[in-house]
Amino acid sequence: MSDRPTTPILDRVNVPADMKRLSDAELKRLADELRAETISAVSETGGHLGAGLGVVELTVALHAVFDTPKDKLIWDVSHQCYPHKILTGRRDRIRTLRMKDGLSGFTKRSESPFDPFGAAHSSTSISAALGFAVARDLGGTTESGLGDAIAVIGDGAISAGMAYEAMNNAGHLKKRLIVILNDNEMSIAPPTGAMSSYLSRLYAGDPFQEFKAAAKGAVGLLPEPFREGAKRAKDLLKHTVVGGTLFEELGFSYVGPIDGHDLDQLLPVLRTVKARATGPILIHAITKKGKGYGPAEAARDKGHGVSKFNVVTGEQKKAPSNAPSYTKVFAEALIDEATRDDKVVAVTAAMPDGTGLNLFAERFPARCFDVGIAEQHGVTFAAGLAAGGMKPFAAIYSTFLQRGYDQVVHDVALQRLPVRFAIDRAGLVGADGATHAGAFDVAFMANLPGMVVMAAADEAELVHMVATAVAHDDGPIAFRYPRGEGVGVEMPERGEVLEIGKGRIIRKGKGVAILSFGTRLSEVEAAAEALSARGIEPTVADARFAKPLDRDLILDLAANHDALITIEEGAVGGFGSHVAQLLAEEGVFDTGLKYRSMVLPDIFIDQASPRDMYDVAAMNAEHIEAKVLATLGIADISKRA
Repeated sequence: MSDRPTTPILDRVNVPADMKRLSDAELKRLADELRAETISAVSETGGHLGAGLGVVELTVALHAVFDTPKDKLIWDVSHQCYPHKILTGRRDRIRTLRMKDGLSGFTKRSESPFDPFGAAHSSTSISAALGFAVARDLGGTTESGLGDAIAVIGDGAISAGMAYEAMNNAGHLKKRLIVILNDNEMSIAPPTGAMSSYLSRLYAGDPFQEFKAAAKGAVGLLPEPFREGAKRAKDLLKHTVVGGTLFEELGFSYVGPIDGHDLDQLLPVLRTVKARATGPILIHAITKKGKGYGPAEAARDKGHGVSKFNVVTGEQKKAPSNAPSYTKVFAEALIDEATRDDKVVAVTAAMPDGTGLNLFAERFPARCFDVGIAEQHGVTFAAGLAAGGMKPFAAIYSTFLQRGYDQVVHDVALQRLPVRFAIDRAGLVGADGATHAGAFDVAFMANLPGMVVMAAADEAELVHMVATAVAHDDGPIAFRYPRGEGVGVEMPERGEVLEIGKGRIIRKGKGVAILSFGTRLSEVEAAAEALSARGIEPTVADARFAKPLDRDLILDLAANHDALITIEEGAVGGFGSHVAQLLAEEGVFDTGLKYRSMVLPDIFIDQASPRDMYDVAAMNAEHIEAKVLATLGIADISKRA
């Protein structure tokens, strides 16, 4: 406790209403204390540090000026919400961030009335805020009332199409709506695309002021790095449209740019906007991710996602790795294949580091494409690459691939284009919780005609699946793998091309067969050892493919065992459902086979360690053992009271 910062003003703030009694000078000191408290808390929990540090002053100003929770403050993505949580009655729990039974790392409606809309995927805030604004004007209500709707969105998130769909609609409806563009020149990866250049031009030249009385001369008060933003886009300055902005063309009044770390600018601008705004208005604030903490400011990703760390040195406390991560194995396998095949290209949607494609880009910069936060575009772009004779790998987290599903159906599967989907973060992911769980991709990919769907049981299998995907030109193919380390198996020198739709027997037994799809295989093997000690010798098989199924393997297992159990790290409707359909159509159930399918439960599982999350899902070794015993009708004496 003695190492924690001294926070006399923050100690007086339990909820934002307490800030109404503070002077502007005290609000500045509150911001300093809030930054110190955020750094201290995240040093103990790990999490998203840089984004929150970049909006400390903005968080203080918004809560001081507006009347939350009646006024709805919506943080886009909400990586940056830790300071907000500290000010909204959750300071006493802030050191439980991202832990089991603790605070979510994102905004969450069920957690607090000050979180009016949950988020963890980007670019949803303006749409949600517009919904609140229209509900307000139509007489809708919430428990805390309905006042202003304020969306805070970053320069990375505003590059996504959904944000523009929302702004276009908001400009048409002309409802009072406040959008804060938090422009820190940095999302998770360096921002890419024309929008980033456009924002550079906006604050490189003279500001376009609608509310000149509120922010007169604001740019003159900007620090030198902001005033000299022309260095980012000097070749584009000549294209600046004097007297108007893209935002104004969409129907928004535009205020800015202003210094998002200067409360002498933020407070009067926000107060004036609150008093005078009529229709939609956009306030352009320039901030610095990781602001106020040297190690975060110096980091390449500005302290986006950190482990527990030493506050003084910034050194992160990471456990030593016993095996390579699946993400790194994928990246190295893809690089290896690309050295032999110049048609291999890679596509990521703003996650080069998270997907390992930063390593690919270092080796093959001309063959790696970061399309920004634009999964829909990324999938169809990959489809175009495939149609043009390339071998595109679309490396996208399972939870983010959901955003591009129509394109997977319409632009890839329907045209049988050989796009290779590398689906990272499959299954339950730990501290990020339900919003990032890769629960649904097996179900939504395996029901598409012509789609090949694989799941790696370990890191060596992943290498083989990368090679298989490179060689597969007859339509689309997908392979999934989890977050975190592999299981420590011996790695092949080079991946081998697997026969499409063929699984493998891991262990031969009798009586009961367990058919695993994905990385639960190691838990299945542990369960088989425990069962063996009881005198039960299960057959264990690795399906490898959910589409097409290995019919011969599955029917053989069914014919030669009394019971068959499938297991997968996905929701109902996936691998097990396809196996059940096959068995039903083949009349296998008519002869009395006992069949069970272990899938993720029909709930969203809150953040915890992956092990604890799989406990909730009842999919660890002890649960598999219990499922076998129950299926065979054998009492588990170890569970008796």
